[in-house]
Amino acid sequence: MHDSVFKAIADPQRRKILQVLQTGSRTAGQIADEFEITKGSLSYHFNILKEADLIRSERRGQEQVYSLNTSVLEDLAVLVLDLVRSPVSRRKSV
Repeated sequence: MHDSVFKAIADPQRRKILQVLQTGSRTAGQIADEFEITKGSLSYHFNILKEADLIRSERRGQEQVYSLNTSVLEDLAVLVLDLVRSPVSRRKSV
């Protein structure tokens, strides 16, 4: 797990983008409709999420379509769950 993933999810705007994409792929315009920030700022957040490999983008005609990279999110979930498990339950599973 790279530090870029933690940097990416540290920002509330980027977490909201991930939440929007939970329901399925969206165009950049559809995602922008959910935010009150400039398209430049949104593009910045998209780039950070792509660098962390949390989202993927694909050009369809003149539109950019974004989707979640669920494998990275699943790895992150496993890591977080492992961190919050109690020391007693960790000893039992070893």
